[in-house]
Order: sequence, then structure tokens, then C-alpha cells
Amino acid sequence: MLMRTDPFREIDRIAEQFFGTTARPAVMHMDAYRDGDWFYAAFDLPGVDPDSIECTVERNVLTVRAERKRPTGDKVELVAAERPMGTFTRQLFLGDTLDTDKLEAGYEAGVLTLRIPVAERAKPRRVSISVGDTGRRQLAN
Repeated sequence: MLMRTDPFREIDRIAEQFFGTTARPAVMHMDAYRDGDWFYAAFDLPGVDPDSIECTVERNVLTVRAERKRPTGDKVELVAAERPMGTFTRQLFLGDTLDTDKLEAGYEAGVLTLRIPVAERAKPRRVSISVGDTGRRQLAN
């Protein structure tokens, strides 16, 4: 038998059924980091159908949208409803230093991982220094 420890979960469940929304906000947890010439963003989306995941980039705004649905059917009886359901959306504002045209996305074990290369123009580069008397002439003027 399943025992409940949070008395407000039942109120949340009733509010969800009545209003059609979740009483608690759905959170899409994320890690973001840079590793060499790549930027990564990993989103926790356990139990989400990969076909429901949308990833779009417009200018420098990355939007991730996903949906998790409860099991339905005539014989399905909801015993506990603690996991957030519905539509999850998260936006990231990306810098101009990333090449979003080459963004790669993969979904494995409930984690959506985005991999974006750092743009060539943003990578450190060595500046060549010319040797001669042009620098002295500029200093003398």
C-alpha cells in the first residue's frame, strides 16, 4: 500500500483536475557548461516522449519545449500524482560567440543534450606582430 506524507498533494491533484493546470510550476532542470570549443546544455526530461520535444533557435534565443502526459484509459486509476505533467518550456539567451547553425541535439536516458560549437570568430587567435620602423614613426608624430 502507498502512504502519503504531504497533505497538500491531494489539493494539488484536485486543482489540476478542476482547472486543467498544475498547481505547482513545472521545472525543467538544466546544466550548461563549456568544454573546449563546444557549449553544452543538458535538460532533465524523464518520461517525456522524444516526439513531443521541440527545440528552436530564433536569433540568439534557444527555446526547448516538451510535454509529459499522464497514462489514460478506462482502467487507469490514479493512486499518486507527484510528478509534474503538462508542457515544459525553457529559454536560453545565447551569445554571439556560438554557431547556432551547427547545433546538435540528442535525447538519451531522459536527458536532452544540446551541443553548440563556439564560433570561429570567438576562438582565441594569435595576432602576428610586424617588425620594422613603422611603429617608431607613429610614436614620433
